[in-house]
Amino acid sequence: MNHDAYPDYYLADILRSTKTIALVGASPNAERPSHRVMAFLLRKGYRVIPINPGHVGKTILDQPVVGRLTDVKEPIDMVDVFRAAHALPALVDEILALETLPKAIWGQLSVRHDAAAAKAEAAGIKVVMDRCPAMEYPRLIG
Repeated sequence: MNHDAYPDYYLADILRSTKTIALVGASPNAERPSHRVMAFLLRKGYRVIPINPGHVGKTILDQPVVGRLTDVKEPIDMVDVFRAAHALPALVDEILALETLPKAIWGQLSVRHDAAAAKAEAAGIKVVMDRCPAMEYPRLIG
């Protein structure tokens, strides 16, 4: 996949087929982008599971926080990544160790690591990088 440009149908298909999102790097701070994007996704009807090891046992936007992807006890359709780009390879390794693989990994703005993306894609996972679903959703779905 060319990660410099994505066809609209590719992004729209991910957004339409996704029901459950694990949001890695979720923040309880309403001023943080991850908080605002999580709120947007919840308003659009997605099930969003916040992942943040520093806030385990608490809630973010009334959703219970878990520490790691392996702590999620239900299938995940998409992993939305609010972490530095250099953290993506280790996160992909964690994702590939899950019993059920997600359909997609979505790296937020400035989150891009081509080698990590290639590894995920080789396992059959769609990858989007350096994009925000809260920006693409209104443009593609309404």
